[in-house]
Amino acid sequence: MSKTVFLINGPNLNLLGKREPAIYGADTLEDVAHRCEALAKPAKFDLKSMQSNHEGQIIDWIHQARDEAQAIIINPGAFTHTSIAIYDALQAYEGLVFEVHISNVHKREAFRHHSYVSARAEGVIAGFGVEGYELALRRVISLLG
Repeated sequence: MSKTVFLINGPNLNLLGKREPAIYGADTLEDVAHRCEALAKPAKFDLKSMQSNHEGQIIDWIHQARDEAQAIIINPGAFTHTSIAIYDALQAYEGLVFEVHISNVHKREAFRHHSYVSARAEGVIAGFGVEGYELALRRVISLLG
């Protein structure tokens, strides 16, 4: 039986590859999804990639994951630093959670140094570019494989 991982991306990540490429790189979110799918399939994992600029939609996907996914890899974007609601939704989820940030948020503006999501995550990957998604997925596969 396949295991399912939700790959959830928050606001403005739909602009990946176009927005501030000096910080976020040239890869698109579709590129990220394809590379992660290439890792997931041989390990018999199903990957469901999703992105929203709306906090409520992200919360709904986390709720959906309660019944459908064994792990969540999440880049909440700016909601990382503001959303207690996403934190609460993750607290109600019993699977693995890994937080990913493309840039090293600790080298950026002070308001980016705090994450509500980190308090729930098994691990946090920041500053490895889009490769951070693959690193998180490799960890999920090693724990659940």
